[in-house]
Amino acid sequence: MDSIKQDIKSMYLEELESKLTEDGYEKYRAAQIYKWLKKGVKNFSYMHNISKKLSAYLDNNYYISVLNIEKKLKSEYDDTVKYLFRLYDDKYVEAVVMKYKHGYSMCISTQVGCKMNCSFCATGKQGFGRNLTAGEMLTQIQVAQNDLEIRISNVVLMGMGEPLDNYDNVVRFLKLASSEYALGIGMRHISLSTCGLSDKIYSLADLKLQLTLSVSLHAPNDKIRNEIMPINKKYNVSSLIKACKYYIKKTNRRISFEYTMIEGVNDTVSCAKELSRLLSGMICHVNLIPVNQIKDTEYIRSSNKKIQQFIDELAKHNIVATKRRTLGSDIDASCGQLRQKFYEEKK
Repeated sequence: MDSIKQDIKSMYLEELESKLTEDGYEKYRAAQIYKWLKKGVKNFSYMHNISKKLSAYLDNNYYISVLNIEKKLKSEYDDTVKYLFRLYDDKYVEAVVMKYKHGYSMCISTQVGCKMNCSFCATGKQGFGRNLTAGEMLTQIQVAQNDLEIRISNVVLMGMGEPLDNYDNVVRFLKLASSEYALGIGMRHISLSTCGLSDKIYSLADLKLQLTLSVSLHAPNDKIRNEIMPINKKYNVSSLIKACKYYIKKTNRRISFEYTMIEGVNDTVSCAKELSRLLSGMICHVNLIPVNQIKDTEYIRSSNKKIQQFIDELAKHNIVATKRRTLGSDIDASCGQLRQKFYEEKK
């Protein structure tokens, strides 16, 4: 992609209005352009209610984020749909659409690959490619909506990548997604998952966005967390919890702590007791996730009995915990797995 051109889907309406008027075009043209972008057009020439002169101007200065569906899998069990999207530079990202009683949720990617290298994550094993633009994040949703002929009502930034490692583009996406001229998805219907970049949690808190913050904790202490999450060596458990408390204070929003249950690693009653002390007094919820068994690790998911014991121990200390419902198990719906298989098949 020509680096001089700007991703037009990543621009706020006000920014495009300002740029158009500065270059001699009517301000209202920006709203017309965004209506076409919302429909998912791939080329400025398709915008038939703008002049050829304006179309040429846009083509010279901007590009439209386009994603192609490289692979699509649909679960036979629960209608979950997994996408492998090909980007303009032949890099690939994954996204998942999940059907619930309240509507459709979509888990999208924020980066090609990931730098965090969590030991239980398939994406982390594949290394880091690049950040996605806000427009590329929006486009994942638009492509899925058009392909499935549905409306996505909830968005989860929990696909490939660490959202807060792509902070500026992600914040821009959040503001765009919640605007009526882009997706019109309310901030309270958007969740952002982070492995714990404490400094960026402070920055996000100061914006006072009313999204749901999910923090991938996965261990109650530094000893265990250092072993499974390298990021803990930079932002330890204490600093992370301090940042989370700041987030709750600034936003008055409950935090969801993600906790992957790994047999013999972090799933003991002792770990549950330690976690209870760590989260005491916080407005939070604990989401227990049986670990996905991926290549190159010997991790085994905790038994249902151990998960229930963990839940019961947390309940004794007034901490609500639930086991995450598994969706799309027959199509490797967890992040990174489809992309890895695709690369292996290409070899």
